[in-house]
Amino acid sequence: MNPASLADLQAFAAVARRRSFRQAAGELGVSPSALSHALRGLETRLGVRLLNRTTRSVALTDAGERLLTRLTPALQDIHGALDEINAFRDSPFGTLRINAPRAACELVLAPMIGRFLERHPGMRIELVAEDALVDIVASGFDAGVRFGESLQQDMVAVPLGPAQRFVVVGSPDYLASHGTPTCPRELQQHRCVRIRFPNGSFYRWEFARGNERCEIEVDGPLATSEMRVMVDAAEQGLGLAYVYHQYAAPPVAAGRLRTVLDDWCPEIPGFYLYYPSRRLQPNGLRAFIEFIQTK
Repeated sequence: MNPASLADLQAFAAVARRRSFRQAAGELGVSPSALSHALRGLETRLGVRLLNRTTRSVALTDAGERLLTRLTPALQDIHGALDEINAFRDSPFGTLRINAPRAACELVLAPMIGRFLERHPGMRIELVAEDALVDIVASGFDAGVRFGESLQQDMVAVPLGPAQRFVVVGSPDYLASHGTPTCPRELQQHRCVRIRFPNGSFYRWEFARGNERCEIEVDGPLATSEMRVMVDAAEQGLGLAYVYHQYAAPPVAAGRLRTVLDDWCPEIPGFYLYYPSRRLQPNGLRAFIEFIQTK
């Protein structure tokens, strides 16, 4: 008797990665109740509990942890082997799952995804906007997007999109009332919109001019992780904001914001698409890499 089908094991792996029946059900395209029923059936056939469930959380038992450890590379090999069949198709087929910061999704990926899908109609893309650093392998993603300094050493990375630039912006009324900073150190005397990371820490604004480099810890009445909220706050005169120049460009062009410290805000290398170095690379990922390298 076969105690577990491939579908059962894929369902378990999805729940184990996500620690959520709802999120795993969305990934697999089934209802949470059907997924819960399938997992209970798997545990019954195996004769061991794999998951501890409450109304608020899902946790792996010791047996579940051991099964997931052995199962993950095996499922990757199976998926990779099946994906190799795509080599016999005229175009790639399947789902490409990408994890990326919200800014990369909005500024770089969103404008190109439509063209990629038009070129490869057999492909689907699941794009998850998440600013926290995640383990893309453990979370079931084919690729991720980050700045170069955030990449893990065991990942392969290719440039994605153009160089980026941050700018410091403030409303004309704010600058008239509080003055215009002429060097980064003067920001410590200004109200600023702070950038909050998902882990609760605050970003120190980074500046460079020639060979000079500095990081400034700012303070102010508002902290957020949303760039559009930062721009709106600056327009309202709450303080200075440090944002991607693409977000600030429309209000700057309209005169609602002004940039300051421009000579301290050079272009920086843009985002990178990164993925695990493995023998059986998904065909859809290969197609996406080729697509972005021709842009």
